[in-house]
Amino acid sequence: MITLTGRTLTKTVEAVIDQSLLAIAQKASIDWQFNCSRGTCAKCRCKIIEGSELLSEVNDAEWDRLGPDELEAGFRLGCQAIVVADGNIKAMNKTYF
Repeated sequence: MITLTGRTLTKTVEAVIDQSLLAIAQKASIDWQFNCSRGTCAKCRCKIIEGSELLSEVNDAEWDRLGPDELEAGFRLGCQAIVVADGNIKAMNKTYF
């Protein structure tokens, strides 16, 4: 199960392997902020509260956009964080603005 918190909505939905957190949030009609879905705008930035080990490894787009301190603190880009295994994931959209 994945619990996603957008700007004003929180929903728990089924995990979908090979889908990004952003795509899952969009399908669930969660008000997750985003502009580009390519990893350049960082509006889909999110804090992974639980289940980071169930997500894809941090990729180049995330290294380019997020600082090492943010990555170490559990921040990811929702458009780049792909579900790779079943389990409990909790993430909250934490845009810069």
